Amino acid sequence: MTKTLAMVAEFRKEDDVTPVVLMGYYNPIYIYGVDRFLTDATTAGVDGLIVVDLPPEEDAELCLPALNAGLNFIRLATPTTDDKRLPSVLKNTSGFVYYVSITGITGSATPDPGRVSAAVARIKRHTQLPVAVGFGVRTADQAAAIARGADAVVVGSALVEVIKGSLDTSGKATASTTAAVSELVKRLAAGVRSARREAAE
Repeated sequence: MTKTLAMVAEFRKEDDVTPVVLMGYYNPIYIYGVDRFLTDATTAGVDGLIVVDLPPEEDAELCLPALNAGLNFIRLATPTTDDKRLPSVLKNTSGFVYYVSITGITGSATPDPGRVSAAVARIKRHTQLPVAVGFGVRTADQAAAIARGADAVVVGSALVEVIKGSLDTSGKATASTTAAVSELVKRLAAGVRSARREAAE
């Protein structure tokens, strides 16, 4: 946790505009100490949190203190989050809603754009917040398809795979690591922008 917050602080020395959201589980924050974490996170320049194992029923643990500290608390909705459950999930959500497009583990399947679009529309009937969609997006075409219905596209596993493929035998970054990541990001961004252009025409 200390190293992660130090990385954010270092990043902020050169970029105080790009939002930084930390995603993970509650246990490291609990061990670090909630009050200490919120103080150090805001000081470092963190903008928001996605803590995947704290349901709305536990908002007093971290969600409400985070909001009071000025941090966005971003909640996940999934294909199994029905209309009865959704208002509880959204109640104290801020920043954006993260829609998990598939059931299962990230990187294990490909999202269905039609189902994703319908799910995003359903979520938007309950909130004015932007909806970001993630899980299973690996290509520019997939990113474009998701972007036609969502406000943002989240990519994680595909980036991890590109990084992994560029490492040396000891697991260290090589001269090709940055270029490999940049190339994938450019392709994904181009896909999203193509969908935005289509929507504007």
